[in-house]
Amino acid sequence: MSERPVEDDAGARPLRAAGIFDMSGAVVLVTGASSGIGRRFAAVLAANGARVALAGRRREALDEAVANIAAAGGAALAVPFEVADPDGHGAAFDAVEAAFGPLTCLVNNAGIAGPGAIAETSLARWREILAVDLDAPFLLAREAARRMAGRGGAIVNVSSILGLRPAAGDGAYAVAKAGLTQLSGVMALEFAPLGIRVNTIAPGYVVTSMNRDFFASDASRRITDRIPLGRVGQVDDLDGAILFLASQASRFVTGSVVVVDGGHLLSL
Repeated sequence: MSERPVEDDAGARPLRAAGIFDMSGAVVLVTGASSGIGRRFAAVLAANGARVALAGRRREALDEAVANIAAAGGAALAVPFEVADPDGHGAAFDAVEAAFGPLTCLVNNAGIAGPGAIAETSLARWREILAVDLDAPFLLAREAARRMAGRGGAIVNVSSILGLRPAAGDGAYAVAKAGLTQLSGVMALEFAPLGIRVNTIAPGYVVTSMNRDFFASDASRRITDRIPLGRVGQVDDLDGAILFLASQASRFVTGSVVVVDGGHLLSL
């Protein structure tokens, strides 16, 4: 691994925030980007100079997100594929590199939830959740690392506070996210000699199109009342975390878990 020269306390010339978080030249693949958090991540990274490939199952939704990024002056590409199907992974990476050049960052955001008690969760449902939430990030990160080896890069895995301290009723999801958090640490150690950083974002409850009606109802009070900052998250509350971990602002950060939950983990 290359070493930076020893500098005095002042270090290198200070950069303004725009320079620290500049993503110009970066090529990023974001999974689960057809809606919600993944779609927001893609837009934020593109707005800061990255060329972004949006992956997901819904082609129309991906095309709409790509069009919005292009209208704002960004560079984006729709790459529809099923993350749980490893047979499509190589072709997806090839498409990204053919359009934008070598990959520099993978954001493993795709995931599915599976509310239900462990005793009531079928083996088929258990395997479906782990296939998307744990197996797919493992396979995609491994392929990304193979392609980024020697050049360096970043992998950002999106876990959950339920992977750090589970709550009853989301067993399969919590187990998958706990596994992903641990997997991130192992990959951080193993990929560091390749110049690849691996970090994790652990969001709390965040409002998306899938849960907006619930969080607009009185039933959501049982959750919001336990969040110290007094509200559930919005997708833009994660902007800083993804931009930090995907950019050179975190060039000396690997194996970290950034919790973005309004303090909810403290009160679970």
